[in-house]
Amino acid sequence: MTSRPPRPILLSRHYPFPHFLFFCIALSALAVSTATAQEIPQKPDILFIMPDQMRGDCLSILDHLAVRTPTFDQLAQQGVLFRRAYSTVPSCIPARYALLTGLHPQTSGVVGYKMKQVDHPTMPQLLRDAGYRTVLIGRNMHQIVDAAGLGYETDTLGSTYVSDDQYAADIQRARPDITDFRKWVTETLGLSYNHWQATPWPLDDNLHPTAWIATQSRKVVAEVPKEQPLFLTASFYAPHPPLFPPKKYFDAYLSMELPPPAHGDWVDWDALTPEGSEGGHRVLLQGETLHKAQSGYFGLIEHLDHEVAPLIAEFRARSEKAGRPWVIALTADHGEMLGDHGYFRKCEPFEGSANIPFILCGAPELGFTPGRRCLKPVCLEDLLPTFLDLAGAECPEVDGVSLVPELQGKQSEIRPWLHFEHAKCYSQPQAFHALADGRFKYVWRPLDGREHLFDLQQDPHEEHDLAPDPAHRDLLAKWRTVLVNRLAARPEGFSDGKQLIPGRPYAPLNAGTR
Repeated sequence: MTSRPPRPILLSRHYPFPHFLFFCIALSALAVSTATAQEIPQKPDILFIMPDQMRGDCLSILDHLAVRTPTFDQLAQQGVLFRRAYSTVPSCIPARYALLTGLHPQTSGVVGYKMKQVDHPTMPQLLRDAGYRTVLIGRNMHQIVDAAGLGYETDTLGSTYVSDDQYAADIQRARPDITDFRKWVTETLGLSYNHWQATPWPLDDNLHPTAWIATQSRKVVAEVPKEQPLFLTASFYAPHPPLFPPKKYFDAYLSMELPPPAHGDWVDWDALTPEGSEGGHRVLLQGETLHKAQSGYFGLIEHLDHEVAPLIAEFRARSEKAGRPWVIALTADHGEMLGDHGYFRKCEPFEGSANIPFILCGAPELGFTPGRRCLKPVCLEDLLPTFLDLAGAECPEVDGVSLVPELQGKQSEIRPWLHFEHAKCYSQPQAFHALADGRFKYVWRPLDGREHLFDLQQDPHEEHDLAPDPAHRDLLAKWRTVLVNRLAARPEGFSDGKQLIPGRPYAPLNAGTR
């Protein structure tokens, strides 16, 4: 564990004593400590469960027609489920930058799939400075870091595609014939790290990356001294491809009738082919190919749900034994289109890609409202101020908003709308800006100026575009004006403050602006 200077003793905000009493209080520290111990809650242990590429609708508590997630459902029943949670820039690198810093892409300039030095205080760094033991297990955070790292004091990495991390070393010890795991996945199993091919995991289940990450996380829970609050990030690669769940999960979904992908009436379906196009993310998934892809994806989610159940139980037991509250958070960096509207992968404004699972559950003494479901727009950036608020730590200036009032059932406006975006990723037409307020979603494509408008309450799968409908002309104009104002200061020149300007170049990284 890295050393750090002693933290200053701060008076709680519950005790606004005049300054001249401070010296007397300091001399009577023991008495004050005894008097306030029951009024100032301890810092809660925090377990942050983060799948990669998990859709927000893939929870059985949301009445998904196939996927089964009893563990995650229980978290939602005991805590708060934020149904309109979005990744503000839905691909791995920029989404994790937003998560770590609490900054929107418009502020940080990280608007696409390109790395940038992390030059802002990070979530684990701030929690470490607040007295937490900070540990990362599994998938790395995909960032360029300086010598101080991201603020995780220790990490045990297992990113599935990296040849020299701890998971790769453990696989090679167990199976000396697998000298290059990534090559084994692509050449022996015939799978891709970005496409829809799927097959059962052929090795022992305990060697599966999901099981390995869960096991390593449980070791941390058992080994970190209970006297120190713990911030543990269990970062999973699933359900990101390669789609290789253990056989029993793959076969279970393969035997089911699975729901069809969303079929937008605004899509040029005749332009799509089963072979894929536009960088591989436009594809007409159908028949056996679709069924196997869904079975692999849903199987990975159910397997993940199963593997984290003992981790959650042991984490809670550790906190309760120490007499400390606990918090469990579940979210993902982005979703997966999985054939919706003829798309695969992410980087899109549509629900399959941008909408993410977002559940926060806490010990009873934290006052969370159990079973609450929130339709207000939230994002990954909100986790940093929320965790710091729960820890009683000071938060730097960020774009995220503390969700503690919402968790405790208090009436509050989180934000009137959320802006999310992505620069070119797989193809130039893919770049987008989008706005959502919990019911409506507006999308603008900066390349050609195309607009979409969806009513998520009436049309949750975004199959009917309202933008061409004259009956929604005023609503469309309202949302367009919001985006005009939002983008007015952008360096790309998307807006002159009066209108949106298509055809402007959208670099993967810009200077950022508030």
